[in-house]
Amino acid sequence: MEDWLHFPQPVPAIRHHATEANARAVRNWLWLVAGLVFLMVIVGGATRLTESGLSIVQWKPVTGVLPPLSQQEWQEAFEAYKQIPQYRELFPDMDVAGFKYIYAWEWAHRLLGRVIGVVFAVPLIWFWATGRLPRSAKPKLVGILALGALQGGVGWWMVASGLVNRIEVAQERLAIHLLLAALIFSACLWVAGGLGPRAVSLVHGGAGRLKAVALTILAFVFLQIFVGGLVAGLRAGLVNNTWPLMDGVFVPPADVLWRLEPVWTNLVDNPVTVQFFHRMIAYLIFALALGHLLDAWINAEGRARRGAVILFGHVLMQIALGVATLVLVEPPFAGDPHLALALAHQAIGMAVLGVATLQARRLVQDVITN
Repeated sequence: MEDWLHFPQPVPAIRHHATEANARAVRNWLWLVAGLVFLMVIVGGATRLTESGLSIVQWKPVTGVLPPLSQQEWQEAFEAYKQIPQYRELFPDMDVAGFKYIYAWEWAHRLLGRVIGVVFAVPLIWFWATGRLPRSAKPKLVGILALGALQGGVGWWMVASGLVNRIEVAQERLAIHLLLAALIFSACLWVAGGLGPRAVSLVHGGAGRLKAVALTILAFVFLQIFVGGLVAGLRAGLVNNTWPLMDGVFVPPADVLWRLEPVWTNLVDNPVTVQFFHRMIAYLIFALALGHLLDAWINAEGRARRGAVILFGHVLMQIALGVATLVLVEPPFAGDPHLALALAHQAIGMAVLGVATLQARRLVQDVITN
């Protein structure tokens, strides 16, 4: 039947090359998305630290792309901001120029969120339609897309909490918003890491232990990010600005830690309690990362060992930045220098999450034993 009309089938080498090229394209795309999410977290941190998060009092996913373009539009936006408690109680002397400054941060934060949505959704559709996505990656990518959509709603839910009867957003909503960003960032890295050529890590013994500890570290980093969101929302970093002691003691008295009723509310509403647990989780992560480093140094080779070294180095750097951010709140570090320090602390926190994610994924998927 007219065999000369049939196109030749691709040879295995060509098919393999095409598969590798597709995986590399998808991997690079996910790295780009992760980088944008990282930037989003830093811009979000600056938005919070500059008290800018409530400057836009409406949620307009489409028309809100453009900022006010005329003096009249700026004045209308400023008048809307004047109606909320934050303006009346914190910034009653603010003028339009000051409002434009805080508006710019919140607008940039929301615009970056929209950009991330487009940068994720459009290539996802294209990769899917052209058959470039591995079957195993499809449900994971749909899950990330769902998290992104949820994040947009949670962001407005957070902002709405600060528009009535408060001068700031609810700290638990801020923490959830930050945690979702961390989940999206980590998920992008995890999926991207699984699409590359397998970089085998040789483990001589204790592979199960190495994997379990790496996953435990990752879980505690997520918890620490959530608690860090509570610290930020409560401004808990402005109390007990000494280290390693808190008001002269390592563990504050019970009547300070658990002074609120019901008792469980201290975990989200008591600045001293929240800061205490933020410190304790940091110490726990340090101990786990050190133990993981020693274990990998003795029992592993290649990327598993290097990953443990890099992870421990990032944890050390993050603790140092956290202590500096806590204690350097007075002049000459107050103001812009302290803002830069706080943002560096947040950035390295996300870097710790990224390194912990890649190390855990490596030990889950790319380990061989002998």
